[in-house]
Amino acid sequence: METNDPKYHNDTDPERFSNSGSDLFHDLLPVRYAGFWERFAAALIDGIVLGIIGSYVNRFTGLSANWYNMQDGGSAASGYLAYYNSAGGWINLIIGWLYEAIMLAGTSQATLGKMALGIKVTNLDGKPISFLAATGRHFAKFISAIILLIGYLMMIWDNRKQTLHDKLAGTLVVKK
Repeated sequence: METNDPKYHNDTDPERFSNSGSDLFHDLLPVRYAGFWERFAAALIDGIVLGIIGSYVNRFTGLSANWYNMQDGGSAASGYLAYYNSAGGWINLIIGWLYEAIMLAGTSQATLGKMALGIKVTNLDGKPISFLAATGRHFAKFISAIILLIGYLMMIWDNRKQTLHDKLAGTLVVKK
């Protein structure tokens, strides 16, 4: 059955891109998008890496901030806010941003977690993203998170498995 209805198109179908004049991924077919669990595992690995880096930086600079103990009798949420209003919290925020933006804009197009899972971030044409695009993608993750993580869950029903921050930054996460 031939149809032009986009809901019937399969982006992993080689026929979809062959002879179409598209240079998507330089005609490497089929495009394989990274799934939810692959991306989740990569984020978990990156969280561990950043946690280790952040704890050493905070310890050696004397800027450690234990957010559970920052507020006497306060809730975890108030401690969390106090932590990110501290110098240690700001340093960790900057470390996370630079880690992701530099790695994604680099030749590997992936953070350590993404490298471990064999996935990378590209623009919509399959080409590397710039430092500016990686920065925008990183900070757009906050939007994905504050709307009850729905921005992350969007990938479950999206044909190209894009999250909200991927859509905002014009990026795809694909298998190498």
